[in-house]
Amino acid sequence: MSCVMFACMDADTLGGTQRVTHTVAQGLAERGYDVHVVGLHRAESPFRYVDRPGYRHHVIHRTPVGRLSRLGVRRERRRLAELFRELGAGFAVLASPGVVTRIAPLLPERLLPIGQYHGSYEHARGSWHLGSVRGHYGELEKAVFLSENDAWLFSEHALLPNTWAIPNPLPTWPSRTAELTGHRMLGVGRLEGVKRFDRLISAFAEAGRTAGEDWELHLIGEGEELERLRSHARACEVADRVVFRGAVPAAEMGREYLCGSLLGLASEHEGLPLVLGEAASYGVPSVAFDVSGGVRSLILHRETGLLAPPADVPALAAALAGLMASVEERRRLGAAARAHVESFRPERVVDRWEALFEQVSR
Repeated sequence: MSCVMFACMDADTLGGTQRVTHTVAQGLAERGYDVHVVGLHRAESPFRYVDRPGYRHHVIHRTPVGRLSRLGVRRERRRLAELFRELGAGFAVLASPGVVTRIAPLLPERLLPIGQYHGSYEHARGSWHLGSVRGHYGELEKAVFLSENDAWLFSEHALLPNTWAIPNPLPTWPSRTAELTGHRMLGVGRLEGVKRFDRLISAFAEAGRTAGEDWELHLIGEGEELERLRSHARACEVADRVVFRGAVPAAEMGREYLCGSLLGLASEHEGLPLVLGEAASYGVPSVAFDVSGGVRSLILHRETGLLAPPADVPALAAALAGLMASVEERRRLGAAARAHVESFRPERVVDRWEALFEQVSR
């Protein structure tokens, strides 16, 4: 039985990287792998992704993500060395550039290192990530990206000889789909600056003026931007129609998608945003800014959803208004979206991880 260790900066925050890690870990554990999920740091607000995990969970530091003292670095190396002695031969999946630089040099030879990058090439190019990926991922067995387009871009521009593409898996595959007759738009994610829910609220307000003011926008998530977004909704004169729902447990999100008729995504950057795939699996179409290859792999423009140029709020509003005005168009796109994301079903993504392990082991 092969061992698979997934390592994150923290493994339990409410976020896409963590959701993917726990979903794949559980899928591999159910296939007989000895799976371990490692968080280098404790999450400030831990979120439970799997009710009955078949894998073991480890947290190295009791403190949240932050700068480590020299004593903290020594403690980390000691605890990781103790953990590695427990693990058999297999694979170490390192979820980010920061994790790669901290863990890869410490791995025993029997744990083959695989680096993941959960963002897009476009995002990496605008931050320190591209330099770190270029400097460290080429030394690993494989460098895994979220889409074929991103894998090609990193191969070309970061000069990586070892790229591979595996999409994020959906957490479940629902048996029911949404009716799409209600007038509820969804926005799902952490209420933080990069998600730009202010732009989504602005676009929703503008769309409502042409498509009907009986629609509501339900924002599902928590974060530091809550009060600013409440103020923005008041400024846009839609405070009575923007509903801040807070965090919803993963097990209850299916009900939210079933009650929705449309999902909006206005982020500045995304890798492969699971909310688009989750909505699609329930037959709910999405409108999003075209910010990455991952977004384009989930939304085929005018076939499974609608894309607007990045940061173009009027274009986003027009796309939202068109779907708000037509249940027939919502149903056409929603049915096509569900068929399109079949390849993101959990078992199919786990198949791709097993194929990767087989290729690395040759």
